[in-house]
Amino acid sequence: MLTLQRGYRKSMVVAAIGTIAVLAAACSSNSSTSTTTSAAPSTTTTTVALPTATIPTQSANATIVATVPASVKSGGTLTVALDATYPPDEFIAPDGVTIVGMDADLSNAIAQVLGLKVKLVNATFSTIIPGIQSGKYGMGASSFTDTIARQKVVDFVDYFQAGEGFYVKAGGPTTFNGLASLCGHTVSVETGTVEQTDAQTQGKACTKAGKGTVTVLTYGNQSQANLAVSSGRAEVGFADSQVAGYIVATSGGVFVNSGTPFGIAPYGLALPKGNGMTAPVQAAVNFLIGNGVYAQIMTKWGVQAGAVTSAATNSATS
Repeated sequence: MLTLQRGYRKSMVVAAIGTIAVLAAACSSNSSTSTTTSAAPSTTTTTVALPTATIPTQSANATIVATVPASVKSGGTLTVALDATYPPDEFIAPDGVTIVGMDADLSNAIAQVLGLKVKLVNATFSTIIPGIQSGKYGMGASSFTDTIARQKVVDFVDYFQAGEGFYVKAGGPTTFNGLASLCGHTVSVETGTVEQTDAQTQGKACTKAGKGTVTVLTYGNQSQANLAVSSGRAEVGFADSQVAGYIVATSGGVFVNSGTPFGIAPYGLALPKGNGMTAPVQAAVNFLIGNGVYAQIMTKWGVQAGAVTSAATNSATS
């Protein structure tokens, strides 16, 4: 089974995200041609106020539009799948319907540059890559970590650098720092993530070393994983580090970060292999980096520490 990471330097992320949490609520649309479908049954609605920054609508870039495959261009719409339970990357706005976040804004802007309408679809995380393979979705933008194993079934346009981090209930007795600190403890993760794989692999290493196993509790979405920590079922939560930072910053003091983020790796936009969309999407991301809109999106969501200076394809080394 392929696992799909849903990370980076916590100290920079938490400071920026703390600002997001206190901004006046406002949900701005980036495109009059954007539609959002909320279909995942496990989604919960965020109550966090949204940033007020508006990302400017992009004009279609004729040079890049000319590279979009006819099969995609004729349909006119890029259907993008996101698991909207993972703020600040992708989550449901207070209206209970609209998908917002870094990946949502970036997907909107990419489609505009490509001369396409965009349809954002809320999908259970573990179903997105199979949906891309079957043709149900044209792109996956859901905090996927690019790995060599996943490149066997999809192509990636890498647009972000992320890591992994821990968070615990405030006032708890245990500090976690690095995977080895999980020995003998219970950890909460979202199903189908690199964090799940890493925790389970570490559990085997802990048992082999006689240091106590790792009990890994898996949940269908990040909200459920957070509840396991706040309720005491799990001692520590484990997520991509900018997401862990957001969870802490918007928890009202329920959670605190624990330890130092680790395992920096590229996030990639997942695309069907061989359908000709990888090069146009890469060009669109690089165009947005060049005109400053990419930086505006990263800053809006407080995740600029993970920004890249150019988009690569399939750049994973492991």
